[in-house]
Amino acid sequence: MATKAGPPITPNGMAALKARYDHLLGKERPEIVEIVSWAAGNGDRSENGDYLYGRKRMREIDRELAHLSRRMKILRVVDPANQPAKDKVLFGATVELADEDDERRTVTLIGDDEQDADQGRIGWHSPMAKALKGASVGDLRKVRLPAGVKEWEVMAIDYA
Repeated sequence: MATKAGPPITPNGMAALKARYDHLLGKERPEIVEIVSWAAGNGDRSENGDYLYGRKRMREIDRELAHLSRRMKILRVVDPANQPAKDKVLFGATVELADEDDERRTVTLIGDDEQDADQGRIGWHSPMAKALKGASVGDLRKVRLPAGVKEWEVMAIDYA
């Protein structure tokens, strides 16, 4: 029985998740453990702010470490440079779009874990990415956005 591949992420996106995991595990968590140990040695823990804050922060770090670990196990690294059909919008494509008023916008379709809409980096499962998947230069695609439906023309596709 075949298993379904996990959600895609770029090599840079996976490296960023790993760097965050390593930072939390190797730097932040040991520092908090040290503070909690020191604070615990100061006696009454019920009113010890350093101890209470430290324990709370340690739980937050442990939750984030667990989340990052789960994500990194299921994510599938896809290098955009290795996409087979460079004339179609696939994962990792940087797409130049033009709307009805010929206003241009450039977006890059990347993993949901690495999206940053302000930088034009949109998640693979976002409405815009779903509308653009498989498009070629010259295709018109309608995107349902919170402000309403908007039509975009694909002007260029790049996988650099």
